[in-house]
Amino acid sequence: MERVTTTIKTWAEDDRPREKLILKGRNALSDAELIAILISSGNIEESAVDLSKRILSNTNNNLAELSRLNMKDLMKFKGIGEAKALSIIAALELGRRRREQEAINKKQITASVDVFNIFHPILSDIAHEEFWILLLNKANHVIGKFNISVGGLTGTVADPIKIFKQAFEYNATGLILCHNHPSGNIKASDADLKLTQKLKEGGKLLDIPILDHIIIGQEKYFSFADEGIL
Repeated sequence: MERVTTTIKTWAEDDRPREKLILKGRNALSDAELIAILISSGNIEESAVDLSKRILSNTNNNLAELSRLNMKDLMKFKGIGEAKALSIIAALELGRRRREQEAINKKQITASVDVFNIFHPILSDIAHEEFWILLLNKANHVIGKFNISVGGLTGTVADPIKIFKQAFEYNATGLILCHNHPSGNIKASDADLKLTQKLKEGGKLLDIPILDHIIIGQEKYFSFADEGIL
């Protein structure tokens, strides 16, 4: 039997992603429909929406997982060329930057979730470990965030000298540590506990207290302060 492919052009107008966006607004569209607008067309066997659904299905319908795919990963899907892959990557990066900016604009840290909201857009989508610090003033307002080290899949090195040097340079009176676990497991390792204790003791001597250490694992986080182990 000859295969008959249904294209978006044959759909009812208010079911087409672009028209649906115009008529009903962005909240009415599914993730697949939004991606379909980005890629514009599918392939000979799938509409743009069907192709988008398949891409999402391969990333467990999770936009965070989708954002971890690089251009070559995306181009493995039939119908996704370089231009379409770059459109998807650029759109997801804009979303990440928006989340990061919204979190930074709050400026004052009042709870561990505030730290999570700052670093989640940076650390949740990467496949390697990174160690960051957040510098605060006496009112717990954010002075700045700094990348201390970049590691591999299972660990990274955080140099205490580099950490406290950065704090001194910006006259910080408080420090929050943050790193990610690409595996998604947010349990603190023995190495995490030892490093935190070492930095805590150093902070006491230098009068720059370590206020918290946050471990980010995709959509979840672990706070040393919340768990009472800092």
